[in-house]
Amino acid sequence: MEIETEKTVETSTQEKKKITERFYNPQRNNPSQSVKIQSIECTEEFTRIDFLYTSSERYYKGGWIQMDKNSYIQPVGASEKYLLIKAIGIPITPLKHHFKRKGERYTYTLIFPGLPKSTSKINIIEKEAPGNYFNFYNVDY
Repeated sequence: MEIETEKTVETSTQEKKKITERFYNPQRNNPSQSVKIQSIECTEEFTRIDFLYTSSERYYKGGWIQMDKNSYIQPVGASEKYLLIKAIGIPITPLKHHFKRKGERYTYTLIFPGLPKSTSKINIIEKEAPGNYFNFYNVDY
């Protein structure tokens, strides 16, 4: 799923202009979805994000999950990407965790480098592409 939104920003000359942003998988921000952020721990050395996933009612036995090795976090408005260091409790693609039943609850953790102290919001991106990826936008940090 993909959605485009428009927002107004001020340029350096204080004029306002509209820009278009493209978000993939925006339904992941919806609290009723199957994956939720449980907590974010941030230190100078690392950023730890804990997730809770509930297996889908749509798929036989609840489906499967995996994480792309090129996942990253990014302060909102910045261009630098902080790549995944370690995934705990979730297999890295091409491996998969297959659920035994629908509605099964599953926790996993992603570890990234520490972010600048000025960071207030982040994007958590598994993969910016059409498809079903774990992407979150404008998350309070």
